[in-house]
Amino acid sequence: MIDRNALPRWYANMRFYWRVTLILIVAFLIFPFQWLSWMLKLPSRRSLPMLFHRSVARIIGLRVQVVGDFAENRPMLVLSNHVSWLDIIVLGSLQPLSFVAKSEVESWPLFGLMAKLQRSIFISRERGSATAAASAAIAERLQEGDPIVLFAESTTSDGNRILPFRSALVGAAQSAIRDGGAKDVAIQPVALAYHGLGGLPADRMGRARIGWYGDMEMVPHLKIVLQGGGIDVDVHIGEVIAASGNEDRKAITKQAEEAVREMLGEGLRRRPEIIVE
Repeated sequence: MIDRNALPRWYANMRFYWRVTLILIVAFLIFPFQWLSWMLKLPSRRSLPMLFHRSVARIIGLRVQVVGDFAENRPMLVLSNHVSWLDIIVLGSLQPLSFVAKSEVESWPLFGLMAKLQRSIFISRERGSATAAASAAIAERLQEGDPIVLFAESTTSDGNRILPFRSALVGAAQSAIRDGGAKDVAIQPVALAYHGLGGLPADRMGRARIGWYGDMEMVPHLKIVLQGGGIDVDVHIGEVIAASGNEDRKAITKQAEEAVREMLGEGLRRRPEIIVE
């Protein structure tokens, strides 16, 4: 006789292994072509990471709703809040983007390799010269026309609030203007609002479960997400803040922070359509 209380655990484990298998298949299909695209500098080097993230989002049940539009201006620096490793999949599925990530990401299975293949900029928080080196790398990539995503809180939160934005790396936009001859840089505020879990509205505890923050280990959190139901997230894209190189970087950062905080509040107040899974 089937133990009904054991069925959810069995089903969750089956869902986890099935999703891991599908993600591995997608990775093995895309990664070699992505590596070759970078070696030969093919246009596909920018679109293949987006295909990977879209595929993974579909596999793990991420339902992404976009409010607003990304600017076509280049150079462009995206300033976003940071809730989870899921943020990279969400944003990466929408646009050909590169990310500023902590150095530990390089060692992550699959996602670390994908981050390197899409030329993410890795920063070590333990080296005193890390900020200067990262700023120089960001400025160089902005000059090349690559849209760069900076998680401006410099850490993850529980998804219910916005932590203070750090202004140090925003100075890279000003460097791109001074050194690259750009007229200005588009600073685009973006808010990620996770508001649905398992087909139902997510409360504060539900969003905290989605979030990956504090001293949480990567692998256990990954397993929780892959075992669970679908996740609804709104991506709110704010009005561009034009940086001409003369502004105070702290003022620009504060303006972006306020815009993201307002958009997050709007996103968390929305209730998703209830979905039976």
